[in-house]
Amino acid sequence: MHAEEGIPWDAESRQDDINVEGTQSEHRETSPTNARNQQSTAQEASLQARQRRRIAQLEEKLEVLESGRAVKEKYDRSNYYAAQGRAIRRVVALFDNVEDLIAENDRRYEDDNNNHTIDQDRLQIGYVTLSTTLPWFCKKVTDMEYDEYLQMLKLLRQGADSARGDDTSKLKTLVAEWVNKGFKPDAPVDFDDKHTRGFSNDVCGRLLCPAELDWNNPVQVMVRTGIRDRSEGYIVTDLSFPAYLYDGYTANPDDLEEGLFRGKILVQGYKAVFTSPSSAKDVEGDGDGTDIIQNNRRARKSFNEAKVKKHIRFSLSSITSWRSVDGDFDYCQFWCTIVDFFERPPGRDARRRVDRLLEWWSRKVFGRSHRNDISDVAKARMSVNALAMQRAQRDDAAFDSS
Repeated sequence: MHAEEGIPWDAESRQDDINVEGTQSEHRETSPTNARNQQSTAQEASLQARQRRRIAQLEEKLEVLESGRAVKEKYDRSNYYAAQGRAIRRVVALFDNVEDLIAENDRRYEDDNNNHTIDQDRLQIGYVTLSTTLPWFCKKVTDMEYDEYLQMLKLLRQGADSARGDDTSKLKTLVAEWVNKGFKPDAPVDFDDKHTRGFSNDVCGRLLCPAELDWNNPVQVMVRTGIRDRSEGYIVTDLSFPAYLYDGYTANPDDLEEGLFRGKILVQGYKAVFTSPSSAKDVEGDGDGTDIIQNNRRARKSFNEAKVKKHIRFSLSSITSWRSVDGDFDYCQFWCTIVDFFERPPGRDARRRVDRLLEWWSRKVFGRSHRNDISDVAKARMSVNALAMQRAQRDDAAFDSS
């Protein structure tokens, strides 16, 4: 065909060779550029892959940190509520649950009836004391989800019960020490074994003996036997004040309020729990702190003292683990009786006697300040004021001589 068109065959062949060589030459010229482009693309892809892996690693670390922070915050929050709960059994309510206090307060908002029972009044007083003792409580309860609220109550309850356990354990040993030191019995009270305490022990029996009975009266020899056998007329219940509540551990049958709640072992117990065990060693005089009567009225709350009175009885008894009823003695009712003595006096004279008793407790535990009793002459002789006067006199003398 090419021949018919007038183009020689060898010319066509040479033209094809030229085209092939041109294509090969062009390919040789573009190959380095393509290689560089491909290498650059590969490097960029590798860099992006490394960055993605790095981002994934950082996100994983951040997730771990956030998870750890959440766990730590939850742990800190749990510790906080448990620590705050320790105050409940000490200054709010010894037996009532926080849920019952809240329920009573809610009931009063919803019910316009002002006829409340004594038990309901106790719960309401407990709620008010709870709100004062834990000022953050009301706002937290309002802002919380219900599940968080239940968890908070659980932690508060754990802290409260833990504090009560710690206090009873502490007093178990200390009471034995105080009894042995104060009474020097022939058979010392065992520090660890509570089976040797209670009415089977003569010293503990004397302190636990009802105020209307005389444990040591030789004429009433049947008292010890009757109490130990739980005979008619000698059954010990919460309707009797134990002798350890009284000053000198002896009651006046004609005036049962005389010396009541002034027993030495009570003061020792209070100081051991609320100040320090070492402070309980010296309770003969007034305390040596500030005037707590004027500066801290909350320290006079009768609940604190009622708690200690109950713990002292438990420490003197022979029961080995805490329970609310010991034989015929109901600790819950005993607690209510003591709280009512302070909170529900029958009249103004009784209220004044209660106030004097609380002031006596405040002085015994925290002391009274005597700073205001110092005369101006005595103050002037004290070293701080004397030094200030001496320095001023020296400056005046130097000025006059210059």
